[in-house]
Amino acid sequence: MQLIPAIDLRRGQVVRLRHGDDGQRTTYGLDPRQVLADFAAAGITLVHVVDLDAAFGEAPQRGLIAELTAVGPAIELGGGLRDAASVAWALDDAACQRVVLGSMVVRDFDGFAGLARRHSGRLVPALETAGGKLRIAGWTEESDLNVGLVARRLGELPCPAILVTDVDRDGTLSGPNLELCRRVAAAAGLPVLMSGGVHRLDDLSTAASYPEIAGAIVGKALYDGVFSLEEAMAAAAVTS
Repeated sequence: MQLIPAIDLRRGQVVRLRHGDDGQRTTYGLDPRQVLADFAAAGITLVHVVDLDAAFGEAPQRGLIAELTAVGPAIELGGGLRDAASVAWALDDAACQRVVLGSMVVRDFDGFAGLARRHSGRLVPALETAGGKLRIAGWTEESDLNVGLVARRLGELPCPAILVTDVDRDGTLSGPNLELCRRVAAAAGLPVLMSGGVHRLDDLSTAASYPEIAGAIVGKALYDGVFSLEEAMAAAAVTS
């Protein structure tokens, strides 16, 4: 299983939110360029970057993101990418390896499907839930669409994985929702990226034992020093 560290950006700073709530924000006072360089030096090859400004409907941090793509590790970008133009900018202009889209999957599935086929292997759909309901628009809106049904439809598309986030656990260090990840993977027939709640090395080694979980996105536990990046990479590599 691949360990994918997260860098959440809010007005140029590295932050973490609790339950996706901007009012419960922790700012770490770190230079995102240096954080990314440190990840690269440790052997990380893919980093999950989220533009929270764009996710909340503010101006995207495009200049900073373009700087980050030049640092070294490949970037998987999420946050506020809700149309073909923003996807094209991220993949072509900013040179991100792939992008994550959540709102578009729920609001305009056919539009997302067309983009997924056009950019085969580079679009990661995000299914983000709270209280069992899909959440969109930076997790601020709720959808009544069935998670399993959406996952099954995604299985027909050339996507490399599905990002699965339990918003209730995000930024809480309360443990990941492994069962949700496995249900989505089974419905879609695609691997999943686990996000939200990782708080101990056992979370990673347990997830690594499930072949349907291809990657784990980890942020708060790393920034709070719960475990080191090297320890997390070792735990994620355990397969039995």
